[in-house]
Amino acid sequence: MYLHGTMEINASGHLEIGGVDTVELANVYRTPLFVYDVALIKERMNAFKDAFEKKQVAYQVAYASKAFSTVGMYQLAHSAGLSIDVVSGGELFTALKAGVPASTIHFHGNNKSIDELKMALDEQIGCIVVDNFYELKTIQTLAEERGQTVPVLLRLTPNVEAHTHEYITTGQEDSKFGFDLASGQATKAIGICIADEYLHLLGVHSHIGSQIFETDGFVLAIEKVFENLALWKQTFNYEPAVLNFGGGFGIRYVDGDTPLHPSVYVEKIVDETIKHTTKLEMNMPEIWIEPGRSIVGDAGTTLYTIGSQKDIPNVRRYLSVDGGMGDNLRPALYEAKYEGMLANRANDKPEDTFSVAGKCCESGDMLIWDLPLPDVTANDILAISCTGAYGYSMANNYNRIPRPAIVFVEDGEAQLVVKRETYEDLVKLDLPYQQKAVAPFEN
Repeated sequence: MYLHGTMEINASGHLEIGGVDTVELANVYRTPLFVYDVALIKERMNAFKDAFEKKQVAYQVAYASKAFSTVGMYQLAHSAGLSIDVVSGGELFTALKAGVPASTIHFHGNNKSIDELKMALDEQIGCIVVDNFYELKTIQTLAEERGQTVPVLLRLTPNVEAHTHEYITTGQEDSKFGFDLASGQATKAIGICIADEYLHLLGVHSHIGSQIFETDGFVLAIEKVFENLALWKQTFNYEPAVLNFGGGFGIRYVDGDTPLHPSVYVEKIVDETIKHTTKLEMNMPEIWIEPGRSIVGDAGTTLYTIGSQKDIPNVRRYLSVDGGMGDNLRPALYEAKYEGMLANRANDKPEDTFSVAGKCCESGDMLIWDLPLPDVTANDILAISCTGAYGYSMANNYNRIPRPAIVFVEDGEAQLVVKRETYEDLVKLDLPYQQKAVAPFEN
């Protein structure tokens, strides 16, 4: 397994993260357990910010919190000077609970409810990223009723397809997200916003997908956005104060993944924006980006305890762990690939390949196929790397399995930031069935 961030093998032959022995973590906090490398998270956040600072342009780096949203993570991102991107009322509530200033929060989503929009307006968040005409009309109505000015960005679909899995591609024309450029929907929406006295159109937003390893897609998207900005300048005399080019910057999950350094993405986005604004004689806008996975993805590791094994001669060796699709849905959802190792026997050489099964009652609950490992015994600790994004945020209680605990590790210390769910937690919202009295059957 590739060692990310502060990972190393200590003198006991154990995997260590943030100066903390993962075997000790498993013993203290039990498994499954999410372990986050705080130093690596900080390094990534600062890398994006430093790249903008070197280019000397106005910017915001907004943490795309759908990747991993807890009170502790919001506080960590805010303390590093990041804005926050949320996609639901629950994420918005959590960010506010964490003490994040509402003015630094951006609200995404293709189907925000009226209650969610009211909540955003009540809190006077930094901006709402408007996704469709239904939402635009709803915001207009609410803003007019309140006499409240609402800062908005319009999300565009630039018809650029990133080279990624179809489930995490978002910039193509046939997408549930955003106003389409090719059909003229975006131009119509721009006109509506400019004409409305209560909508403050900050600018536009474009996001082409996730887990992207090159800059070509961003270049093409920027070109298409500026083609339309030229039209909107001519038609409406409009220039954006903000251009948000989303996120989607890739990380290394397995051998063969080739992510770029954060500075490469930022420098290309800034250089292309400068080129086009200069050509069109426009004012230089503030540039926003929304990294999520690239901040927390490879900073997260999940620890499991190995239980049963099944050996099918000349076919496959299965080993089962005490978690699975309840804490990591990505392999079942879109065949995501991972690496792993025995955290308690990190120096032992692989002797065979094992397929790692989860404990849920589903044939599709497989975390890794054909993982090279030493000969495994029950109670060994399996570490699977790069589970920091969309692991806990997609966690569920299928089969009534409680969700894991989460610890942050840094400088030799561990901090519990999310408690492990209990069986009592699983039933605390359940109500008993009230059987109605039934009259005896009469002949």
